[in-house]
Amino acid sequence: MRVAWAAAAALLLVASCPAVASAVPSASPLGPLTPTEQHARCARPVAAPATDIPAGHDLLDVAAAHQFSRGEGVTVAVIDTGVTPHPRLPGLVAGGDYVSGGDGLSDCDVHGTLVAGIIAARNGPDDGFVGVAPAARIVSIRQSSGAFRAKTSRTANAAEATVGVGYGPLATLAKAIVRAVDLGADVVNISETACLPPSDALGDDSVGQALQYALAKDVVVVAAAGNLAEATSCREQNPDPVTDIKTVATPARFAPLVVTVGAAQASDGTAASFSLRGPWVSVGAPGTDVVSIAPAVGGPRPVYALAGADGANPLAGTSYAAAYVAGTVALVRSRFPELSAAEVIARIVSTAHGGGHDGALGAGVVDPVAALTAHLPPRPDPAVGHAVDAPSPPDRAPGGSGRILITATLAVIVLAVSWRFARAAVPVATRTSTSPRRW
Repeated sequence: MRVAWAAAAALLLVASCPAVASAVPSASPLGPLTPTEQHARCARPVAAPATDIPAGHDLLDVAAAHQFSRGEGVTVAVIDTGVTPHPRLPGLVAGGDYVSGGDGLSDCDVHGTLVAGIIAARNGPDDGFVGVAPAARIVSIRQSSGAFRAKTSRTANAAEATVGVGYGPLATLAKAIVRAVDLGADVVNISETACLPPSDALGDDSVGQALQYALAKDVVVVAAAGNLAEATSCREQNPDPVTDIKTVATPARFAPLVVTVGAAQASDGTAASFSLRGPWVSVGAPGTDVVSIAPAVGGPRPVYALAGADGANPLAGTSYAAAYVAGTVALVRSRFPELSAAEVIARIVSTAHGGGHDGALGAGVVDPVAALTAHLPPRPDPAVGHAVDAPSPPDRAPGGSGRILITATLAVIVLAVSWRFARAAVPVATRTSTSPRRW
């Protein structure tokens, strides 16, 4: 049944991925589409009271994974709300700012810093927290912010749909993806989501074009599935991942051009109720009981919440689940530098476990140790397993190269998913309220 569901979902993906024109969006100019202003106070992180290893790290056995890889030599671009410099993020690179006139190293929302910490924070002297790929390098590109807005209203149209709450047009998300690739990223993390009913046009063709460009350049892009929340555009759950779609999320829906990540409970790996389901969900990762780093009272201690009107709001969401997967991808790319982006994705998906057919966690929760140690079948034929050339000039029929690229990569990933469900378990070396703050 699981193999059949994976095949059905894959067919739906082929049908639903938009046919986009072949032109690659320009990463220039930096800055917002129109002048912006800050209209809300910056978020305030709350230091964690305990210094134990986070539950999500235990679930994935991150410590065991570090016996095989720590992400050396890998660059991860974080397209988010910016990343504030932190002593546990040495070597942080300014990648640019599409929200205001900065360089990408300002994070009023704290969100991007939290995401970057899960991916690549170094060990601390007095606590059990460390990033999934602590030797990886982070490039920060600021693309959105809940604390900013456009100074003047423009005529609303689909092309100006935004991710999250606040400022973050899809047009600049596409620019940011291209910029991340051009800056040399091996992995791109996008913990951002825009949602609309399936009857509405998302206006995300430029995002699809940018994602095609990324895969053609051998870059793995990881995206959050999205969270159900009344304060955002993702308000209604999808009852069935194939036959009953109420909410479409982007860039999540572009799987397999992206690895789309749903949130699992850090305690037991079951699907979190707030995680948006869909046929595009590739895998799951911990999205509750989140701990990371951010500048906070008390120095460079880990944080577990953001301050709210009624107290501390614990961190939770698919944003952080995506960060766990981006870190895992960095580990795999470091250990197996010869693998293409499509082959890395296949390895991540095929070694995940615990998936079902409700579209919540895709093939299941990622297993970093298995992804780093499993003996998988021979790699696919290069004609199938590698991304096609970069998008062609506009005189080619629109959508042609996009369909080829989607189908080629999908073939690798679907075969891997089907094989993963059929094989035996792989042995590994060791085995905005008082509710949680979700992004």
